[in-house]
Order: sequence, then structure tokens, then C-alpha cells
Amino acid sequence: MIGELGECIAELVRDNLVEVPDFPEPGILFRDITELMANGPAFKELVELIGSRYEGRIDAVAGLESRGFILGAPVATELGLGMLTIRKAGKLPGHVIGVDYSLEYGSARMEIHPESVVPGSRVLVIDDVLATGGTAGAAVELIRQCGADVAAVAVLLELTDLKGRERLRGITVETALKV
Repeated sequence: MIGELGECIAELVRDNLVEVPDFPEPGILFRDITELMANGPAFKELVELIGSRYEGRIDAVAGLESRGFILGAPVATELGLGMLTIRKAGKLPGHVIGVDYSLEYGSARMEIHPESVVPGSRVLVIDDVLATGGTAGAAVELIRQCGADVAAVAVLLELTDLKGRERLRGITVETALKV
């Protein structure tokens, strides 16, 4: 099903998506976007399309570790904006703030350098997949703790059966494909 990012982006994702059965464990169907990133012309078009969608609407891009970095950095560059990195616990040096979030079996933590965020700025959170919404929800909370506003959360794929969008109530969530 096509998501809110539109048909052109959905087509790029759909045409370059590889489904890998039984990864990372039996019974899981992994949807891999690395072929999209390896296809230079398609990746360039994807970045341009995402950039044009958010031009003038955002002041910074926040990429989530790790594929959100791969998507976020070129979009930020396309728009001439800064790139904020939101990482897993213990990966950023120096002063950080963090948010814990729950996983199916346990918890995890995301962190950011708070001084990298301009208070009052409009931030686009970008990642490859929205599954349970834990990582994106933690990112939204971190950005808000830094005094900025989340303009939207943009992802290439939304796994609708995991109901991640429900954890992001009140946030604009835009996807290319819903599976």
C-alpha cells in the first residue's frame, strides 16, 4: 500500500526492495533497502524527492542509527541543512542526553548531543523502517527535550502489523510503502 510520501517515492522503494526470508531468524521476512542505496540514480532521485517534499518546512534532519544516517545525511545536504545524529547508547562521545524505550524483550536507549539541536527549530526525523515505533518515539522525545519541534517522522517502509504509528500519536508520520 502506498504511504503518504507519494507514488514516485513508493515506486523507487518498491522497485529496489529485496525481501529476505528467515532473516535475522526463522519466520521473519526482512525487507532490505540496501539495493536502493546501491542504485546510484535511484538513490539520487529518492534524496531529491524527499528533499523537495520538505523544502522550506524543516530546519534540520535527524537520522536514526543506522540506516537513518544513510538517508538523512544526503537529504540534509540536498536542503543545505544540518544533520543531527541520534544513536544507540554509548556511541556518542561527550555530553549526551538519552531516552530509554521498551523492546519486545527488554529495553534500549537512544542518545543525542543536546547542543547540536537549535531550540525552536523544526526537525525531520528520518529512518528506513517504522516497526514498533520505539526508536522513532525515543527520537521524538529527545528532540523535544532539546527544545525543538518535530515537523514529521519520515520512513521508507511501515510494518503496519507492528502498530508503530500508535506510539507516535500527535506526530505527522509519512511513509513511502505500508506493508
